[in-house]
Amino acid sequence: MKDFVLDYVNENEFRKLERSLKKYNMRAYKKLSFEYYPMMRDGNFPGEIISQNKKAGTVTYELKLPSDAMFAQVHGEVKLVYTVYNKEETVMLKEILPKDILLEGHRSELGTYKGIMISKANASKDRFKIDLLNMLQGK
Repeated sequence: MKDFVLDYVNENEFRKLERSLKKYNMRAYKKLSFEYYPMMRDGNFPGEIISQNKKAGTVTYELKLPSDAMFAQVHGEVKLVYTVYNKEETVMLKEILPKDILLEGHRSELGTYKGIMISKANASKDRFKIDLLNMLQGK
């Protein structure tokens, strides 16, 4: 059993994304903190491989985190992108997606519309998407 070290490409930005995820999507944050991080430390890498560099010995993964279906349709899936350096036994945590809404949520309190958080910069666009999706679902 290997002990991989979790490290960051940009720790400040990643911590902002993590705190915002904790505030706006606790289920994804708990799954990440209590299930996925320990798995990564033990050498089990969940998610799908998006790129591989055999010469450098790196593999980049994209891990889908649990989130509300309506949130995913409006803002995109919540995903963790990370790279594994097998030789150094290091996992580099790159980013949590959707980055824009999470960083905006870190800077200022986000509002909600029909239970879904909306961006202050694109409020009308987000409201339109939510109304359209609700109309299509017959709500």
